[in-house]
Amino acid sequence: MAGSVVGRGVVELMRLRLKDLHLAQAGRTVLENLNGTFEEGAVTALVGANGAGKSTLIQAIMGELKPTGGAIECDVPKERRAWLPQQLALDLTFPMSVEELIMTGTWPSHGALLGYCGPHYRKARDVMARLGISHLAHRPLGELSGGQRQRALLGRTLMQEAELLLLDEPFANVDIETVEVLAKVLRDMANQGTTIIVVVHDLEQLARLADCVLVLAGGHGQWTTPQAILERHHGGDQRHHHAPILPFDLQNLS
Repeated sequence: MAGSVVGRGVVELMRLRLKDLHLAQAGRTVLENLNGTFEEGAVTALVGANGAGKSTLIQAIMGELKPTGGAIECDVPKERRAWLPQQLALDLTFPMSVEELIMTGTWPSHGALLGYCGPHYRKARDVMARLGISHLAHRPLGELSGGQRQRALLGRTLMQEAELLLLDEPFANVDIETVEVLAKVLRDMANQGTTIIVVVHDLEQLARLADCVLVLAGGHGQWTTPQAILERHHGGDQRHHHAPILPFDLQNLS
């Protein structure tokens, strides 16, 4: 299937296209012949085993890795693209508070040297309230739990008003309450038109968030639906949603 599979009544306005995309790391081909489109307001779940190329694809979409073949076409300006990396990428020793981290979301469009004004601070307060971290505004990042850090990182994205958002395992090592908050905020963002690509490893997260799925395996990709993944694992039985997504053979994936 050379395109995305969209559900939940998403309007098909294409924001991002992969055209016969080939990607490599350290001279080794990681992905090849990858095609498809990501629509405005759709949440695409990116799934695959470790080493399948999920992070490589995210790096390429963000412009940090040049394709070895094919092309990535994106209608979203760079200042409206945001990447929420794995928490390991956050330097917890840097002396910055939650509020200060969230305010950096204005940098891509406002600049890092111009300072902030009243509307920026008001918006930051609204963002922290939405994420349930208002009481942590002046807490140093190094003193936060994993869930609190993840909320703060998403708050930075909300400040940026991202139109394209990529998240690399945002639910890893966070508490259930944070999962609930993040899932709701992400669905709200999608409903408001944000194109979201999220790496997930859990069936519950897939069922709850995704409109469509891009499966990576063996250097290739295939588009499918969340329901097809659930049916493949446990016949769609809701009791088994809290389970990891198993490795795929693309030839047997409908």
